[in-house]
Amino acid sequence: MFDKHVYSARRNQLRQKMGSGVILIPGNVESPLNYTDNTYHFRQDSTFLYLFGLDMPGLFGIIDANTGNDTIFGEDITMEDIIWIGTKPSISELAASVGVAHSSTVKALFTEVTNQKNKGVNIHFLPPYRAENKLLLQELTGIQASQLSTHASIELIKSLVSMRSAKDSLEIAEIEKACETGYQMHVTAMKMAKPGVMEHEIAGIIEGIALAHGAGTSFPIILTQNGQTLHNHDHSYKLEKGRLMITDAGAESNLHYASDFTRVVPVGGQFTQKQLEIYNIVLNANNTATSLIKPGETFLSIHLKVAEVIATGLKEIGLMKGDVQEAVANGAHALFFPHGLGHMMGLDVHDMEDYGQIHVGYDDEIRPVKQFGTAYLRFGRRLQKDFVITNEPGIYFIPALIEQWGAEKANHSFINFDQVNKYLDFGGIRLEDDILVTETGSRILGNRIPINPDEVELLQL
Repeated sequence: MFDKHVYSARRNQLRQKMGSGVILIPGNVESPLNYTDNTYHFRQDSTFLYLFGLDMPGLFGIIDANTGNDTIFGEDITMEDIIWIGTKPSISELAASVGVAHSSTVKALFTEVTNQKNKGVNIHFLPPYRAENKLLLQELTGIQASQLSTHASIELIKSLVSMRSAKDSLEIAEIEKACETGYQMHVTAMKMAKPGVMEHEIAGIIEGIALAHGAGTSFPIILTQNGQTLHNHDHSYKLEKGRLMITDAGAESNLHYASDFTRVVPVGGQFTQKQLEIYNIVLNANNTATSLIKPGETFLSIHLKVAEVIATGLKEIGLMKGDVQEAVANGAHALFFPHGLGHMMGLDVHDMEDYGQIHVGYDDEIRPVKQFGTAYLRFGRRLQKDFVITNEPGIYFIPALIEQWGAEKANHSFINFDQVNKYLDFGGIRLEDDILVTETGSRILGNRIPINPDEVELLQL
């Protein structure tokens, strides 16, 4: 944990932003894997971590903006608990460790919320994403679990987004720790990408690195030679010489701050000319994005400029044609680049997206674009100093999508389908760095994982 004063200051800031009402912040509980006592790996709710810092199941926090009081609710361990899991601090001791003066039992939680409701106090809560917390909030508030998200407090969401978007020095240091682990994961994967190696062997090794250096992976590892599938979590293939292996993976620090990187390596150690041409277009797009990132720019505008870089590169090698800006305006580039340039990152690899992407990535000024491809841009609003974002352009050859657009004659004036059809077995390339927005520009967080083609090829010697 950080020092208790960090959490007290965050709660006080939230109280000031909210002005009044009672704020419910449920922590997560254990979730059964296949029976009650055999559980999935526990991951605490990120908002609870941000405001209360306690990384254990069964806790619930209330922040009272009317009285200035905070309370942690939970149950002290029993002798049976001690036998199985050892001794633990009491709830009051845990509360005190994060600057909370009041603590009580779960039973008292229900009494407290009922009393506040009876007094007509506004009860604020976030959209729940765990089934257990949906049922708990349903019982506490009287709102059906299926309706909780529509009754979530927009005021609370916006207050927390405004607090969590810019990272302080403590948070940036934690993200850098996760980046250090991510560097080791990716370099290891790149060195292992040899013909005959099973994908799951590499995925298992790099997950072990994440566990050995922190809290594990920040999301399920994507590692595949079938990179045309954007979120391919299948690791069942044997690597073949001449294919491209894409690895999209990140780590969490012990305080659960995330990293998220993507690299591509030729299986066997050498890019073909065709692969190198596409790789260099993506690398140019990545470097261009980094050069454009600075306070005041909208990430939507940077995404669209990167789309023009990709379309220009594809036109130069004969896969696209016509006016580049017109092609991007018509969404023709999305045949090859069908996702957004990046997202915010912090305590969550997609930071705060449990609040609702529209509140995190957009605002009254910048609204989502509904066009295919750009519609998947999770974050588009104006950049500010100390935002942490990912930069992950890519080019993919998705046979089903190419076939559909070809049959529908979609964007035929901008795409040379005869040439594109020669790439149906290509796969995909995505190159991703984690970026801190600085006062005048940006910097890549952590040591940059090898990305220039000659660096990548040398790793397999």
